[in-house]
Amino acid sequence: MRQLVASLMLVLLLAGSAAAAGKVYVYNWTEYIPEQVLSRFTEETGIEVVYTTYDSNEAMYAKVKLLGGEGYDVVVPSTYFVNKMRREGLLTPLDRSLLPHFGNLNPAILDKPYDPGNEFSVPYLWGGTGIMVNADYVDPTEVQSWKGLWSEALKGRLLLQNDLREVFGIGLLLKGYSLNDTNPEHIAEVYELLRTLIPSVRVFNSDSPKLAFLGEEVAGGMIWNGEAHMALQEMESLKFVWPREGGILWMDNFVIPKGARNLENAHAFINFMLRPDVAAMCCEEYGYPTPNVSALGLLPDDLRNSPVVFPPDEVVERSEFQNDVGDAILVYEQYWQKLKAGK
Repeated sequence: MRQLVASLMLVLLLAGSAAAAGKVYVYNWTEYIPEQVLSRFTEETGIEVVYTTYDSNEAMYAKVKLLGGEGYDVVVPSTYFVNKMRREGLLTPLDRSLLPHFGNLNPAILDKPYDPGNEFSVPYLWGGTGIMVNADYVDPTEVQSWKGLWSEALKGRLLLQNDLREVFGIGLLLKGYSLNDTNPEHIAEVYELLRTLIPSVRVFNSDSPKLAFLGEEVAGGMIWNGEAHMALQEMESLKFVWPREGGILWMDNFVIPKGARNLENAHAFINFMLRPDVAAMCCEEYGYPTPNVSALGLLPDDLRNSPVVFPPDEVVERSEFQNDVGDAILVYEQYWQKLKAGK
């Protein structure tokens, strides 16, 4: 604990000294902005990007919360954490006059309940979680449902995301409940179902799950569609499926923490990321759909028409976006810890 506090104090000291040094502190998911994009931003603006990463919303939130919103200028939470951080006063309202490229975004994905009017957030990339298997070990026709994760062929070779909302989403969908269910009895019911899946788990991974597939450490499991897209380019035996119950959809967003000390640089960075050419580059690099409609025409046809990258309408219709579950998250967290402990 002392080591963590010391490292966090160092982040604050560095951020404080950087206010007049032309820097922007970005805290983001692993492998989520191409290095050439960061380099181009610095070349064009003279602003140095100090870039660090996390592997879950929970890890990001815990650190930002402990810092009181200080230490970082831009972070990238998913929808339900935007809502949570907004309600807890951890975010700074955006200055739309400093975001002239905001108009490139699809109006259909704006003004959602997690941030009415997009006062605090700017959509970056969206996507969904489905199933990927190695056809050398698992018949893809046997995993057309989330129930396929219980296949005998996956015993001891299963990957689950290291994310409680993602994993509980499997059980919620199988039980016919909403991904955003807050009923403690339903959560307990899903926990009992997931307990029977845990013996098959080889690894929990939300850092770069595709690596476990490419290294044949696992034979199947849940995976984000962008990670799946990248893996499919490298290994012919890998197959991706949108389960019949639906995918677990999410939207990742740029926000500015309450204590950010480089506000103009933060806005400059977000506005740069909203440029069509930059948005297209990020989509092409990682295989996640961009909400930037001005970028779509810049994408290669095979990417723009990929059902893995851009979920078909029928998949979206039977899927659901994650949202904030309020105090029910405490119930989820209780069962999540028990689940990972094998209890």
